[in-house]
Amino acid sequence: MGDLTGMLTSGGPIVWLLLVLSLFSLMLICVKTLSLRGVLGGEANRAAAFNQWASGDKTAAMRTLETGTTPADRVTLTAMEGLTANKPRAVLTGDLEWRGNAEVATMNRHIRILELIAMISPLLGLLGTVLGMIQSFQELALAEGAANASLLAAGIWQALLTTAAGLLVAIPAAVAANLLSEKVERAAGHIESAVGQLFATEDAR
Repeated sequence: MGDLTGMLTSGGPIVWLLLVLSLFSLMLICVKTLSLRGVLGGEANRAAAFNQWASGDKTAAMRTLETGTTPADRVTLTAMEGLTANKPRAVLTGDLEWRGNAEVATMNRHIRILELIAMISPLLGLLGTVLGMIQSFQELALAEGAANASLLAAGIWQALLTTAAGLLVAIPAAVAANLLSEKVERAAGHIESAVGQLFATEDAR
């Protein structure tokens, strides 16, 4: 614990800032992972609803989807309600596009913050290293003939500490942002697929 505190103190305010960013990004990763849990499910539920719709029991199909919790379930239910109300296809398609975009925007919320943390953390680390190196060479210049290699080495490792800290913050944030974005893209694909399947089922009746 003492070594960790010493490293944080040696790294200066930028290391403390990176520590705050690290804790914030880890919290955000946990929150987004929990909020996106299950967004890819519901396929069996939708398949049952499509079968009911194809057989002409539209009320039962909508009741089946009302129990769904995924974005694809909600948008598909809206499509069924629009078809039942005999909305013009162009109007219904526009409404579904708006609702689908709203669902995707909700799923994407805060992922951009993770991407931003992944982008600025290495830059903050590099800034800390540059400032640390400047300070080290200033001390070296002031020491004149009394300077030795150990003094310079101590200043350099303290400066490089911020670069390592920046990378340690950026890597998990970048990996998480990419994995979460990929999950959102797959969920968006499920929405498009479900609505397309419903329209195909309706047109085949």
